[in-house]
Amino acid sequence: MEEEIFNPRTDLAQLNQSVTEIKNALAKVVVGQQEMITLLIAGILANGHVLIEGVPGVAKTLTAKLMAKCIDTNFSRIQFTPDLMPSDVLGTSIFNPKQSGFEFKPGPIFGNVVLVDEINRAPAKTQSALFEVMEERQVTIDGNTYPMQEPFVILATQNPIDQEGTYRLPEAQLDRFLFKIEVKYPTLEEETAILQQHHQQKTSEQLDEIKPILNAAQIETYRNQVRSLHVEPKLLEFVARIIHETRNSKSLYLGGSPRASLAIINAAKAIAAMSGRDFVTPDDIIYVTPAVLRHRIMLSPDKEMEGVTPDEVVHQIIQKLEIPR
Repeated sequence: MEEEIFNPRTDLAQLNQSVTEIKNALAKVVVGQQEMITLLIAGILANGHVLIEGVPGVAKTLTAKLMAKCIDTNFSRIQFTPDLMPSDVLGTSIFNPKQSGFEFKPGPIFGNVVLVDEINRAPAKTQSALFEVMEERQVTIDGNTYPMQEPFVILATQNPIDQEGTYRLPEAQLDRFLFKIEVKYPTLEEETAILQQHHQQKTSEQLDEIKPILNAAQIETYRNQVRSLHVEPKLLEFVARIIHETRNSKSLYLGGSPRASLAIINAAKAIAAMSGRDFVTPDDIIYVTPAVLRHRIMLSPDKEMEGVTPDEVVHQIIQKLEIPR
């Protein structure tokens, strides 16, 4: 009996080649952190913003900058500080004496890939400047609306340990991030490799070697391909059941919203495309669900006291459900 050959309905060869090139380029500088890199690429393909959380020194900012370097678009970086004002992010209207009127000067948010470093260091007033632009991809100032140029992706970093001089992000803003990536410490072998790389002074040379791999038109093409991927009705129901269980779990004070359901589907499509498939599998959904939900759900006070993590609750919920095959 001949083996059945899988012929994809959507040609994903070019997308896969670009993803491989990006991963190889980043691997020259960033040791390990494969999950962070995979989810960052998936976030861009799924047209979502990404929050990267980890202690200082685990290459959060470096990886985000390198990812931006792989994309031939405008990159801007905003360092959030307690004295940062909304106008420092969005821009402001300045009086132009030649035209006898006010002229809008765009802020650093008007980029294609925007790195917001230490997003929890700015007060609520400045954080709220990102509300409209993250969801609606536009900025309204003095009654005028300014649309963002696509692609538009915010990559934000924050330190989970430091409490002094930080302002916790409200749930409404956290919900606007597709993923929350938790960056772990490197393994012993990875740390040894980092030290060897640094000792041989290769890092700066490798940084210069990274050249753009994707342009704006290619990203738009890949996003359209990702959106067109096939999802079985039983998988849509599986995602709905996961989110429904988060709302009824005794371990959770706050469950996922419909936006979380949509985020899981969009992210699973991106992971499927990166795997060379034009259809989503249950494994794609299970892979992305913790990163999609960990910042959208809130533990009940007793579970928080016990030291339970959101990821553990998500895994328990998935294990209780029948996985469609």
